[in-house]
Amino acid sequence: MAFSLFSPVTMDIKSELLEQLEIETVFEIPFIHVAVDEGTVVSWIIMAVLVIASALLTRNLKVSGKISKRQLVLEVCMDKLISFFSKILGKEGIKYMPWLMSMAIFTGASNMVGIFGFKPPTKSLQVTAAMAITSILLVEFAGIREKGLKKHIKAFAQPVAIVAPINLLELIIKPLSLCMRLFGNVLGAFIIMELIKSVVFLKLGVPVAFSLYFDLFDGFLQAYIFVFLTAMYVKEAVE
Repeated sequence: MAFSLFSPVTMDIKSELLEQLEIETVFEIPFIHVAVDEGTVVSWIIMAVLVIASALLTRNLKVSGKISKRQLVLEVCMDKLISFFSKILGKEGIKYMPWLMSMAIFTGASNMVGIFGFKPPTKSLQVTAAMAITSILLVEFAGIREKGLKKHIKAFAQPVAIVAPINLLELIIKPLSLCMRLFGNVLGAFIIMELIKSVVFLKLGVPVAFSLYFDLFDGFLQAYIFVFLTAMYVKEAVE
């Protein structure tokens, strides 16, 4: 009886899963012959939506007088975010908060876009790799800006010179860990959701509950972890 309960499947799970995991090319830029895949296109769509939403939410803001409910909500959210990042970054690193907030919003939106039928761009290794590399570039820029190039280079030999190779190796390990952690968690959640959807007896509302977890809660959790670790690296660089 247990076998018959799990046996009805509406599709070939293996072929469907491979199809969903494949990152297809949407179009090719002429003359330079550069292929643009769906992960890049969805990222562009998310960025366009976020830019338009930002323009609509921040228009007609006031510095005095009676403010709208929209502005009140925005100011409360900003106060909470400033308080959160101030504790992590410290006084020297707080200037990098706008970039971290932008990355958090983009990562969260990318992780939850599967609710609307799109493949999450963070399911593509090249997208998560690009995000990780830009994060580490920000960390190194922050260290050079706050301490100067000479002191920043000397910091790799602290507390003793023998640890310099290990500290230099972190330049590769940090972006690699950020990239693989985000990619692995998003990909794993995506695979689990596709397996759940493929089983007939789970289709009566159950996938919705799992979708709320994997697309919303887990998606925002991964965005939080990514930005939190980046903020910690920035704090370490500017100290």
